[in-house]
Parts: sequence; structure tokens; C-alpha cells
Amino acid sequence: MSAVPEKAMVLAAGLGTRMRPITDTMPKPLVKVAGKTLLDWGLDSLYAAGVTHAVVNVHYLPDQIIAHVAGRPAPRVTISDERDRLLDSAGGIVKALPLLGDRPFLLLNADTFWIDSGKPDLERLALEWDETRMDILLMLADLSSATGHGGGTDFLLAADGRLARARRDPAGLIYAGAAILHPRVFAGAAVEPASLNRCFDAAIAAGRLHGMRMNGHWITVGTPDAIPLAEAAIARLRAGTR
Repeated sequence: MSAVPEKAMVLAAGLGTRMRPITDTMPKPLVKVAGKTLLDWGLDSLYAAGVTHAVVNVHYLPDQIIAHVAGRPAPRVTISDERDRLLDSAGGIVKALPLLGDRPFLLLNADTFWIDSGKPDLERLALEWDETRMDILLMLADLSSATGHGGGTDFLLAADGRLARARRDPAGLIYAGAAILHPRVFAGAAVEPASLNRCFDAAIAAGRLHGMRMNGHWITVGTPDAIPLAEAAIARLRAGTR
């Protein structure tokens, strides 16, 4: 069992093309849902869990994100600047490793968030983490506890917590855009565009990709018409109805 990592990486460098026309003039992480930017939904969750330092990568309209996070007192935000070259998820992490250090860190996607039910899911994730058995621990959502997800499932969760790939399997779970990773996953990697899916597959092959089913309700906002659905779900959950 582990304490919540002190540092986190927030992936916020994407182009947000499916969110057009809203993202013609602003980066997707600054799109507001229920009065709060997508980025702040994630940063607030990190702060509530005890994270003191978040690294946020930027590429598209980066100055807007830089100005926005400058006004946050906590967690402390450091920018990993990718404006010259978009590096994808794994490449962005590799570039940010000097800022993240050599200890396990939390990872969040900037376009997904959740409403906790009971003990915060990031705290539960940290309690599940065991670096002797895991290289990556993913937070996972049931299809029935998700809003805005239009695809299939991503992983099958075994009794011992290990994961296997799943595609449209009724027993499968969705990757909820939050994870704990050990930096050794990226040992020897170059700062080049690369997807985290390669890291997931390598960890599966080694038996070191694990997962935790979340208790909260997961929300993803990929297109403009997903915003009212997300806001309706938030209102319902805040009213105490699932």
C-alpha cells in the first residue's frame, strides 16, 4: 500500500479537433463543464488527493493554458512545453520525466473527470499501488457508470488485478484516464511521438499492468454535444441520484 504520489502529469497537449468549433479559439482543456474547465476538474481532484506538484504539457494555443494555471495556488503547476512538436501521450511523459523525478507518479487525461462516491478514487488507487508487482496501475470504469463514452471496453480485470485487452466485451471495463506509473516504464525511451498503448501492451506481456475498478461516476467530454450530457450527469449526481 502507498501514499498518494506527490507528483502528477496531466496530458493537456492535444488538438481537440472533435470539439470544434469551440476549440477553434481555445484549447480543449479550458472548455468549461458545469462552470469549471476540464483542466481544473482534474487539478482539483489531484489537490484534494494530496498531490502537491502537477506537470501539465501544452502544445495547441499553449499561452492560454499557461496563463490559466498561473492563477492556481495549488497544486503547484509546472509546464512541459511541446509547442514545437506534439509528442502524443508517452512521448509527452518522456519529455516531462526530468520534472517528474524517479518516483511513481499519477497520470490524468485533461478531458476526462469523475464524481467520487465515498472514498476518493485517487486515494483508493494509491492504496492499490504496489511497485513490486506493478509497473502501471489503471483506474477503470464500468460502462454503466460512465457518461459520454461512445466506444467499447478496453480491458478485462482478473481476480488478481492484472489486465488483458478487451474489445466490446460485456465483462470489460473502460480506461478512465487516470493511472499510477513507475518511471522505469520509459527507461531508454527517446523524446519522440509515441502512444501509451505501447507501454500498456509491454506491461501486459510482463504481467505488470494492473487495474482498479472505480467507485465514482466517470465523465468524458469529447464533442460539443457531450457538454450538456456531462452537466446533466453532474447535476444528477450532486442531487444524490445515480
